[in-house]
Amino acid sequence: MITTDQTTALYHQLTANFDASAIQFGDQITADWGHDELGTVAHLPDIVVTPKTTAEVATLAKLASAAKVPMTTRGSGTGLVGGCVPTEGGLLIDMSAMDQIIALDENNLSLTVQTGAQLKSVADYAAEKGFLYAPDPGEKTATIGGNIATNAGGMRAVKYGVTRESVRALTVVTVDGQVLHLGGQIVKNSSGFDLKDLYIGSEGTLGIVTEAVLKISPLPKYSTGLLIPFDDFDSALTTVPKILQSGITPTAVEFFEADTVKYWEAFKKQDFPQAGAAAYLLMTLDGQHEEVVEQDYETLAELCLDNGATDAYVLDTPELKETVWKARDAFLEAIQASTTTMDEADAVVPRDQTAEFVAFTHHLAEQQNVRIPGFGHVGDGNLHLYVCQDDYSDTEWPAKLKTVFEALYAKASELGGKVSGEHGIGYVKRPYLQSTSDSAEMATMRRVKAALDPDNLLNPDKIV
Repeated sequence: MITTDQTTALYHQLTANFDASAIQFGDQITADWGHDELGTVAHLPDIVVTPKTTAEVATLAKLASAAKVPMTTRGSGTGLVGGCVPTEGGLLIDMSAMDQIIALDENNLSLTVQTGAQLKSVADYAAEKGFLYAPDPGEKTATIGGNIATNAGGMRAVKYGVTRESVRALTVVTVDGQVLHLGGQIVKNSSGFDLKDLYIGSEGTLGIVTEAVLKISPLPKYSTGLLIPFDDFDSALTTVPKILQSGITPTAVEFFEADTVKYWEAFKKQDFPQAGAAAYLLMTLDGQHEEVVEQDYETLAELCLDNGATDAYVLDTPELKETVWKARDAFLEAIQASTTTMDEADAVVPRDQTAEFVAFTHHLAEQQNVRIPGFGHVGDGNLHLYVCQDDYSDTEWPAKLKTVFEALYAKASELGGKVSGEHGIGYVKRPYLQSTSDSAEMATMRRVKAALDPDNLLNPDKIV
């Protein structure tokens, strides 16, 4: 545990190196700095500093490391697993002021940004210039740094891959303030260890990512969507592998059920287009040639109809497409509004096992007398499930939640899956990572952590 003397001494050193407006200390620190979006774990930092450059982050790391004060990096705080919560206090590095878009390189199809830039800002900037930044997690106010920290995927991962596939280079500050430049304006690299990829998905436990060179591509000229209703979830989910075997790669393949639609309708106080089905697939297709996109969606619509779909609705107007996709983006908020408290699981399983996993969640919900609504990126096997407290007392709830989570993650592991597809492990999912991972794998992770952060100062209590 750190002492008041340590943090006070560090504060005085920081005031000599940073403008007073960039530092918060003591009573200046509000509760908002101590939790993420779900708020299932909370702890306040002792100091908050908002740097503007990589050099300032390096100074922070040098001073905190010398003082043996833990450091936690925070972006927008939209995480769901306590990854940005400073569970041991210490220094919170607020990256929100490092939000600059530095350079667009059209020849090398890349965009260089500071990692405090929000996903929406980066995607909108690229689109205005005629390019696509492909990663598309549902939370558009998340920072690029947060996406890199968890290797976020999102809805377009089916076609374009997860964040890792869209990162060409990183600038990383080590625990003792060294600055690493990893990767570059290159599309292949076989030059030693791939340290860039080591930091992606490490949730701030190995270093502080301050800048990124992102891969972009020409903006597709044509895009359309399909809303496919089914009478049962099994028919919908067993159709997904057939879609992916068709030779056509959709941009997105999303899944949701009637209960989630009802929560959204109650939340937004409006009707969902084509409501009434038991389950839905929602797809997007894009490309540079209109006739190819049209042929592809006609082929996939017929495939779905041949496999149990009751209809196939083309989202052929901007208004309809916007309504349906905005609904999809708001499902998390709608479920959250339907209950007192909830916690989430974003397990990932092989794509041909999603039907069995969803059937298991239905059975588990009935067995444990608890609601587990959800939705997911079934094009890559990633389901977002929300365990709702509802009428359980605060005394009863922790044991009930633990029982449900243990069962969910054990089943995902049995099916060949993993604990997290894109939200990360953070603080709250560590026990489940450990219980479903090989001991040698966990030991290797701990050795990497010890080698790069021997005093366990970078985002302690996370992942391992």
